[in-house]
Amino acid sequence: MNVTSATDKSSSTGSPNPTASNSVDYNTFLQLLVAEMKNQDPTNPMDTSQYMSQFAQLSTVEQAMQTNSKLDALLSSQSLSQANGLIGKTVSFTDATGASFSGKVVSVSINADGSIATLENGTKVAVGPGLTISQS
Repeated sequence: MNVTSATDKSSSTGSPNPTASNSVDYNTFLQLLVAEMKNQDPTNPMDTSQYMSQFAQLSTVEQAMQTNSKLDALLSSQSLSQANGLIGKTVSFTDATGASFSGKVVSVSINADGSIATLENGTKVAVGPGLTISQS
């Protein structure tokens, strides 16, 4: 019988499992805790202090997840606010070939990689280092 470890990312055939994760999420932690409680030795049950410690860990994991989601919302809000401040401003930048460009920002799109400003002439430029912003 071929048995793999709980953290092994490959199946018994050796091919990688794309849905496996290195971290233990909230649901996995809860499933492990419930399985431990179900399978404990009835003649030697889990110590109450260990039980409470694991519940405290569960609470900490849940609070950390809520904090992360609130931080994500805050960062999105901040990105939108910064994007709004760029519209109508004149930006100038130098591309990889050394050519300098300048133009008025007409729109800003925000994606996972950052913000992309679209100028009046249709040129798209990443908002970041090397971009100079000035009043119109």
